[in-house]
Amino acid sequence: MMADIILYDYIRSTAAYRVRLALNVKNIPYRSLSINLLEGEQGGAAYKERNPQALVPMLSIDGNELTQSLAIIDYLDSHTPAPAMLPKDPVKRAKVLAQAMGIISEIHPINNLRVWQYLKDPFGHSQDDVVQWMHHWMNLGYQALEKTAPDQGIFGGDTPNLVDICLTAQMYNAERFDLPMDDFPKLSRIHKELGALPAFVAAYPDNVIFE
Repeated sequence: MMADIILYDYIRSTAAYRVRLALNVKNIPYRSLSINLLEGEQGGAAYKERNPQALVPMLSIDGNELTQSLAIIDYLDSHTPAPAMLPKDPVKRAKVLAQAMGIISEIHPINNLRVWQYLKDPFGHSQDDVVQWMHHWMNLGYQALEKTAPDQGIFGGDTPNLVDICLTAQMYNAERFDLPMDDFPKLSRIHKELGALPAFVAAYPDNVIFE
């Protein structure tokens, strides 16, 4: 049993949200400690010494401090295999990873707080410009994912997989910034189904309990 697992977290961090979901789906107990990105706590000397990238999430587990959400989830999948985030079959695994990476690497980084803040200062773009920028990249990514989404059920079948986790976290951004979802009925349905699961309810940003 993994004991005293600490997630260095931020309520609206998409990447931290993914790790909360993976921990909850695997029923791994942990504590959340808030690193307030808006107040710049991630750049504090003590935190940056432990995490040179000065990002969240960071997971303190088994005497290690792990960073980057996909790497953390991969560790959790190795340590607590069930339910699996990725299939064992190499081809199916590659396809699931491709779907997940379409969100993690093609959408999320361009929606990231530090990226769109840079559009504002020093480049001087307005909030409307920033929202238009985010909508453009989310639409492109969602168009591809919608085509590969199942007609019924969730991406993981009986239990949520890595794609379901990545989709849920990214959909929070879509909702925050009022992305129209009319063109993505399958993704909208899957998001609604996932949102009713207890593990997903507990990970929702408004429901996170920080110590």
